[in-house]
Formats: sequence, C-alpha cells, structure tokens
Amino acid sequence: MNRLIRFGLMFGNLYHVTSPALVERYNRALEHLTGKRTALTDFYIDISGFSPEVGDDLGDPLYLNQGGVNRQFILLSTDQKRAPLLDAKFSTSRTILRRFIEDNEAALFALTARDAVAGELVNSVYDVSTPQRLFDIRAITVDADTTAGTVRNAEALAGKIDTFLQDEDAWFDDVLIAEMIGLAAQTGDVTRNPVKLKKMRFEQGNFWTAHFGGLYVFQKVEHPAVIASADASALGTLPLEHVFETRQRNQIARFLELNGLVEPIVAARGIDSAAILRQKMDFILVDAVTTAGVDLSGTTRADMRRLARDHAAHLPEEFHALASLVNWAENGGAWPRIASDHPAYFYTLRAADHADADLVNMLLAELTSKDVRQLFICHKQMFYATYARWPDAKKEYVAQYLAAEYQADKVGTRDALFGHDAPMEEPPASTTRTKPQTMDDLVARVGPWGAVRR
Repeated sequence: MNRLIRFGLMFGNLYHVTSPALVERYNRALEHLTGKRTALTDFYIDISGFSPEVGDDLGDPLYLNQGGVNRQFILLSTDQKRAPLLDAKFSTSRTILRRFIEDNEAALFALTARDAVAGELVNSVYDVSTPQRLFDIRAITVDADTTAGTVRNAEALAGKIDTFLQDEDAWFDDVLIAEMIGLAAQTGDVTRNPVKLKKMRFEQGNFWTAHFGGLYVFQKVEHPAVIASADASALGTLPLEHVFETRQRNQIARFLELNGLVEPIVAARGIDSAAILRQKMDFILVDAVTTAGVDLSGTTRADMRRLARDHAAHLPEEFHALASLVNWAENGGAWPRIASDHPAYFYTLRAADHADADLVNMLLAELTSKDVRQLFICHKQMFYATYARWPDAKKEYVAQYLAAEYQADKVGTRDALFGHDAPMEEPPASTTRTKPQTMDDLVARVGPWGAVRR
C-alpha cells in the first residue's frame, strides 16, 4: 500500500491537522462525542473527521462509527468537503456529509473559526445485527453543533429575543434580560449575524452497504432487488422478493435492463466509446500477462500491441469480445452478440442517466474488476482489497497509470467515462427501413446485446 500512498492514490486529499489550536478543538469534539482524547499532535482526517492515526492511537478504528451506523463527525474546516470518506459503511454517507457542508458553508465557516463542529448522521436504527434491520433505515437527519453548544444557544437566544420584543412586560423581567446577556456573550449578535444550521433530512433510497459482505439495495426502483457480494442464503428472509448474488450474471443483467439502469458504452452520446473499450482491453491484458510473470516496466502502446499478439492464445474471452466490439465500432466489422452470461457483458455497459448512476457504476465495477480504473474510481474499498493480492508488476503498472492518467484530470476522466450529454432530438422514424443501420436501431430492436437470458 505504500506505493499507492506515495502516488497519492490512498489517503489523498485528507485534511492535515497540525496546529495546537486545531488539535485541541479536535480533542474537545472527540471527548464530547466519545469521551476519549488523543495524545497525537499531528494527524490527517477525512470528510467526517475520522483519522486512521487517531484510530490506531485509541485502538479503535470505529471510534466515530460504532456499529457501522449513525456515523459521527467532527468538522474543523469547510475544506474537509474535498476529502474522501474512509472505510465507508454506506455509499450515501459521503454525499450527505458533503451536501451538509456545502449547504451550510457560510455558517460552518463562522462556527469553525472558533470551535469544532461535532455531529451525527442520525437514523432510527442503532445496530444492524441482522440484514433485515437495513430496511428500517428510512431517512438520515444531520444533527450538529459546536462543542460549546453555539447553535443551540443561538436558537435559545433568538427565542428569548422574540419574547422580549413581543411581551409588553419583558422590560421588567430581570431574569429574561440576564439570560439574554449570558447567551449573547457566547453566541454574539444573532440578529445581525445569525448562527443557524439547516435542518437536513435525506431519504435512504437505493444504497450500498459494507455490512454482510457487501449489499446493493435497490428498493426504490420499479423492480426492486438486493444484490449480495457474498452468500445470499446467509441473509435470511428480506423484505424484497428478489435477492441475487454477484455470480448470478443473467439475473443481474435482467434486473438492470428491466429498470433501465444501464446503457451500452457504444450507444452513449458524447464519449469516445472505442477508446474506452480499448483501455478496458489493456487492463484485461495487463491482468493476464502480469499473472504470467511479464514485467511491464516502461511499456509503450506498441509494446502493449506486441504483448497482445504474443499472448493472444492465453488472453481471456473478455479481451477478444471487446476487440470484436471495437472492430465493429471503428471498422464496420461483424456485430458481436455478447450474451449476458458472457464474461465481457458487463464490460460493455455503464450506468444510464439517472439519480443512482454512481451506485450502478459501483456495482458494474465489482462485476468487471479487471477494469482497474473503474474499480478505483467507483469502488475504492474493493480496489484496495484486490490490489493487495496482485503481482508486484501489476501493482506498479496500475499505480503509475492511475497517477499519470487519472490524477492529472479527475473531473475530465469521470466525464469521459460516465458523463451524459443532453439528449438530442430524435429524427423522424423512417417507414422504409427494413433492417437496423445504427447502434440506436439495434438497441431499440433487441436490447444492448440481444435478449438477456433469464
């Protein structure tokens, strides 16, 4: 893992806590939430304020996430919004934290100038000892305040000010006036500088969770299902009728198609589909040749073509199927029929344009784990777990590739792979065409690659 850290591919963009004032604020918040303090004077934190170094110091890697639910957080700066969320137990957690910071940025900037903001992502479930409890999580609310209770005191002061202005006898209420003066000493002038955090509530719709070996829960689609990375039989009876394992490729393909969650890469507008497929082929090639002990140091594009020729007989089905698809897209070759049980099937898809695109791309990354770029972007926890088992030659190649190609332009790469152009106006349908001529015609007629097998 040191190679990934050196290239900025692991623990990147964390917020560095170095000053004694920030360390003390962090400790106040930590004690407020957990009753513990750290002796460290220099450490890094993620968007939630979690620090692997502090976790090691306390001997508790879940010190802000006991039980894996109701994640607590510590904010020292609004700059934390750019940090990742380490060891996430739910795919929705980082999005919620970022939205909370961005929607309250001005107030949080003022609050964190003097104190840490501590809080919790609250739901009605306090443990997920059984898979069934996951379905009791209906919504997440954000509860936050400074360690000194500035927001709570500001709300109390605002209420007392209203009473003072509305009650004719308030001028003679010495107790009320004394309370207002005491609160104002802590909060400042809330009439000119309101200290208020928005009450935020997030519906827990479709999500991924690390619990129970990894589950993708699609409960807010027309045809709901749970997709399990591990043994589905161990989950017991769930509220959703359909429960699949990631090895049940035909059923997952059918589920994705029925709900309109994916589209063929070659049919997506505004992207270089052939270039994307060629890169996937390169990653599949790298996996094959490094397993065979080939050193990839200093390889060029010409070297990769040579390796593909030299090892053609030993390359997996995914490589050859994608090569046929590229040949169709670029040279008008024969249309390859890639059925849902083919190893290359999910490599040819990406999430369609909908609210759960990130979740679907995460699922596709797990189903196409040889595409290390998508795995790194969409499912970092699985990337780190599989990286540890790779040959050293593959580790070096992938780390150098991601550092050079992805880190240099993260936004551009994500847009090129997963972005969606505005839909174009469809031309009038022809009444004389007798056979499909374009990718759109093929998709309209038979689905992405022909009928999905049940």
